[in-house]
Amino acid sequence: MTTAEQTADPPAGFKPVTAAGANGSRFVRACLRLPVDRTPVWFLRQAGRYMPEYMAVRKHHSLLDICRTPDIAAEVTITAAERLGVDAAIIFADLLLPFTPMGLDFEFVANEGPIVHAPIRTAAQARALRTDSTDDLRYVARAIEQVAAHFNARPRTGAGASEPDTLGIIGFCGAPFTLASYMIEGASSRNYIETKRLMYGDGEAWPILMEKLITVLADFAAQQVEAGADVIQVFDSWVGALSPTDYRQYVLAPTTELIRRIQALGVPVIYFGVDTASLLPAMRETGADVLGLDWRTPLDQAWRALNYSTAVQGNLDPITLFAPERVLHARVAEILAAAAGRPGHIFNLGHGIVPTTPVEAVLQVVHQIKRSGN
Repeated sequence: MTTAEQTADPPAGFKPVTAAGANGSRFVRACLRLPVDRTPVWFLRQAGRYMPEYMAVRKHHSLLDICRTPDIAAEVTITAAERLGVDAAIIFADLLLPFTPMGLDFEFVANEGPIVHAPIRTAAQARALRTDSTDDLRYVARAIEQVAAHFNARPRTGAGASEPDTLGIIGFCGAPFTLASYMIEGASSRNYIETKRLMYGDGEAWPILMEKLITVLADFAAQQVEAGADVIQVFDSWVGALSPTDYRQYVLAPTTELIRRIQALGVPVIYFGVDTASLLPAMRETGADVLGLDWRTPLDQAWRALNYSTAVQGNLDPITLFAPERVLHARVAEILAAAAGRPGHIFNLGHGIVPTTPVEAVLQVVHQIKRSGN
């Protein structure tokens, strides 16, 4: 599948109907564009460095230690969801975790982020990547099992305690393009020169890399769904670096394949990218149940351009959380008004909460949405 026609909308009846949706989870129902009593809300990076409880854990554990230790990953996931009173908890993990069982070493370096020590630049290197060790990632599934057991066994606490609803549990993985970019660049990049050079010029390496990533990521997602994830979010954080033509030619087909394999597990898929306004029509063709919108495009304009054919998630600018209360209130109200109560809107940020964000501002947004009744 390489053309727009081959990657058009899935056939009628393809969309999953999950047990969580049927049982009334506000978050999952919104993912499926079913009626809800109010807009569900959660936040990208809601367990992060802005939260004192998380920083207390980080004093004793590295990021990768937390990800790879189910008890701790579950703890920070649960703490953030309960502290904020949100409608969904996203498991604490990292996009690059699948690299290790694929045979690609990486580490986090202070003030630099992730570093891949032997970047993939040739077809031979791509062929050498493994796809048979995905079981090594089961620590993420074990953390999800603990989160699911916690929220299934106890009444909700925090700001949403009185609301009769089941908290949604989100698993996630990276998208093929974004993970391939990390593999090829070896670190964060401004221009993605090495990625695009390989994508454009090596007709052997790029398809191999896409195929291997799809295999590993689909297995990884299956582990998470089996453990209790209600929804899988696919992060394509770097895909906004592509033109619509390049997205369609090199990325649409493999991303569609991954999303459809995940949906076949019986859960909705959220497809999230940054700076993707020009790509949204093509992203819709993946068949994802929900598209993430960043703050660079008005929510109502983007949703209308998508013909309301998917649910949407977003799209407050994360830095608005630093604004005075009246400004923040107005921006949240603007987004809710743009959604107009249409089924299928999940309130979120256009990207993740940044480290110095005031917790009180995040709580203000949650309270405003719950009071709005939209």
